Amino acid sequence: MLVPRPAPARALAAALVLLALAGCKEDAPPPAAHTLTDDAIGRYCGMMLTEHEGPKGQILLEGSDEPIWFSSARDAVAFTLLPEEPKDIAAIYVSDMGAAPSWAEPGADNWIDAKTASFVIDSAVEGGMGGVEAVPFAEKAEAEAFAAEKGGTVVAFDAIPAGYVIPAEPPAEEASHDGH
Repeated sequence: MLVPRPAPARALAAALVLLALAGCKEDAPPPAAHTLTDDAIGRYCGMMLTEHEGPKGQILLEGSDEPIWFSSARDAVAFTLLPEEPKDIAAIYVSDMGAAPSWAEPGADNWIDAKTASFVIDSAVEGGMGGVEAVPFAEKAEAEAFAAEKGGTVVAFDAIPAGYVIPAEPPAEEASHDGH
């Protein structure tokens, strides 16, 4: 029995459908943020996020349902800059401190897309681990009000200086000059 070959128009239509389906992945919304619970452990500190004050972060990688948690928004930004960390990032979420109940309680579900957030850097507040913090806000006006009260500069995600989130390593100590 002979199998009829598809007409060129059908083959072209099938190819266009496959091409359109392949393009849908790029238009698909990012995975949803996860609720912050006591089970969330910080990637770099190994501690429960709920034990620390200030904004938090979570990153979702392509093909993974589990977020990578961060004790500070600054650490989430640093993750994206470190060459040894995965680059197949599907979504980056940070706490919206404009919607947070307080600095001590940054909220469990007030996540915003880090790429669209306004961050206050160089402010007088410390992050949950006692270091500098990049304080995220969904609304730029709220970031500006925070900066007016606590100091600092309002910047977009892509404008956060790498040296702010990843401090330079102190120089290695040179050998002593006393001959030993």
